[in-house]
Parts: sequence; structure tokens; C-alpha cells
Amino acid sequence: MSEVVRRLATTELASRTTRTGSPVAALPVLTASELSRALLARQHLLERTDAPFETVVRELVGLQAQNAWSPYLALFSRVRGFTHAQLGDALQARTVARIGVQRGTIHLVTADDALLLPVLTAPLHARDLLVNAAHSAALRTVHVPDVTRAARALVEERPRVTTELGRLLAQVWPDVPPTTLAYAARGTLPMVQVPPRGVWGRSGATTWTTAWSWLGRPAPVLEGDALDAAMEDLVLRYLAAYGPASVADVQSWSGLTGLRAVVDRLGDRVVRLVAEPSPGKVRPREVLDVPDGPRPDGETPAPVRFLPDYDDALLAHADRTRVFADDDRRTLQSPNGVLPGTFLHDGRVAGSWRIVRTSVARGRELATLVVTPFRPPTSTGRREVEQEAWEVVRFMADDAAEHEVVVG
Repeated sequence: MSEVVRRLATTELASRTTRTGSPVAALPVLTASELSRALLARQHLLERTDAPFETVVRELVGLQAQNAWSPYLALFSRVRGFTHAQLGDALQARTVARIGVQRGTIHLVTADDALLLPVLTAPLHARDLLVNAAHSAALRTVHVPDVTRAARALVEERPRVTTELGRLLAQVWPDVPPTTLAYAARGTLPMVQVPPRGVWGRSGATTWTTAWSWLGRPAPVLEGDALDAAMEDLVLRYLAAYGPASVADVQSWSGLTGLRAVVDRLGDRVVRLVAEPSPGKVRPREVLDVPDGPRPDGETPAPVRFLPDYDDALLAHADRTRVFADDDRRTLQSPNGVLPGTFLHDGRVAGSWRIVRTSVARGRELATLVVTPFRPPTSTGRREVEQEAWEVVRFMADDAAEHEVVVG
């Protein structure tokens, strides 16, 4: 970071103090590279871990699993020796589950978090039912708690696919679209997607039941001080996995609002730091971290890693410039906001990837992993990308007879 930025951070914040009373100007100023390396270290993307994959799922407060294959690659890139069967077996053994939690999206979480996180993220789901463009108007014509009770009885009788659940609810509320009634059920109940969906190599319609029924135990009862403590712990877990980060970052990751009050209660359980201005900004910003969070040097080597679409490492901050240049991010985004799979090089998103399958003989397929960098890589960079890409295509297309890597 330039000395100009350091002086700006000092002068800009000299008259301010943190909420604990420490002069902000006296705090370390973190560069974008240092923020990047801190994130990658916590995500096990600087070096794969030997820890059980369930431990990693808990540490990261879940993995985005909107597409059933996504957590497989996310774990392959983080856990040494990870196999498809490990996750498939755990889903069927009910030690992990796929459920809508932070940001209202499906995540792979541990069984304990499948019970806890829906309680903490309930406000965002309730808010969505009030403002959702497709469903809110119709839901104003029914008493939603009645829909919730009816839906719970149905999915706990046996897991139901979305269309069946909506059709059965519409027998009671014929004037409301079945899709809206099913949506209300998913927004008010902690609904898990049950196997075989999510198990590698198997398929199945999206089928739902409650986390309580699937896991055989109730959710924790959190009110008053207990709820406050659980929210504080959630923020600390976020910082341990994604920090250093701002209040805006944790709100963007979780989908929750009003977390400043939660952060203010953390006191000396967090440290307060200063991050250099993001590109196009002139003011440094305060970020928070857990005291023992790793913050490697910004020049720490970062290996090539391939990530699935919507990997949480790329979505967990309001300001994503620590790993993703704004221009590059806009290049990848489609009109509906869909992100493709991406790869990291030197700690930053350096392009996208996809797998193309072609028939090469009777019953035999060639799987080609096509890598599209934002900019032409160096010869060394190309070799590093190709080396990791070969491992990825063999993992992601394990059923193909032949494999190939093409770096565009």
C-alpha cells in the first residue's frame, strides 16, 4: 500500500475513535492483498486442510448448495483427499443437510446448524414473504400461520415434492396459486431437501420435510438474552470464516439487517482494524475481526483454486474487491445475476470455467474443462492453471471415459 494511503488513513481517522474508545488512526491499515490472504487462509484456499469435511462445513457456517454439485467442488478445493462418497454418505446419514438459511438460499450445513440457523435467519424469510413480487399479493389474502401448520403436517407425514405440496395446500386455499402456497411453506418452516437429491451420481425431484422431522429433534428455543447471545456468536463465526470484515459485509452475507447493535455488544471479543479504500473510494473503512484470526502477509503465495458457482468466498462481503475486481465481476454476471464457476490465481478471481461433454465413441464421453481467463496468463500461470484444472475435471466428470483441459 502506498504511503499516501497510509497518511490518508491517519489524517482521515485521526479525530475518530472506535466504539471501544481506541484511536482509529493508531490501528493497522490492511491492504486489499492482506484482506484477500486473510480470507483465503480461513477458507482453506491457501492450503487444503486435513480436517474432516464436516468440520470445514461448520467452520464456514455452511457452503452454498443451490446447485447440488456446488458443495462437492467447494470441498474438493478445500479438503485434502475429499471424495464424493464422503458427502453423499453424510447426507444420507443426516449429519449434514441442505436447507435455506443465510441470504435465503440453499446451503449445505451441519445437522446442528440446520436446526440453529433457520431460527436466526427467520426475519429475512418473513420479510421476503411481505415484499416478494411474485407471491406477496396473494399471501395477503390468507392467514399465513394456518398455511404453515397445514404444510408442516403434510411434509412431516412424509417428504413432499414442491408441486405435490402446493397442490395439497391448494385444496384448502383454492384461490391461491399452489406455487405461492408452497413458497409460503418454505419461507416459514425450516425445510431440508432430502436425499437422493444432493447425492453425487444420483438424481431426484426437490423433496422437502422439516429439519425437526428429518433430524429427529427440535430447534433450540431462543428468546431474549439467549437470542442475543446466539446472534453474537453468529457474527463471531462469520468473522472467523470471512474476516476481517465490516458490519455491511456481515449483513450482506447473512441477509439480515440491524446487526450494528449486535456488533456493538461484542466489545473486546473483536479487534477493530482499518482497511485501505476500495477502488474508486477515498475513505478508509473500519473492519472487525476475531483476535486470533489469521492475517497472512499480502505477498503470501496463493495457489490456483477452482470454485463452484456462487461460492461463499465470493459472496460473503458487501465489498468484494478483496478477491474480485468490479469490472471482472460485471463481465461474468448475466442479466439475472447468475455467476459461472470461477478460478483463483494469485488470490483473486482470474476467470471462469465450464465443462463440455462430447461423445467420442459408443457410450463413451469426453469431458473437457474449458478455462476462460480474463487476461492471457503467463506461461508459468498457464501451467499452474492447467495442473489444477486436470485434477478438477477428473473429479467433476468422474463418469467420463476421457478428459481434457483447454485454457482459452
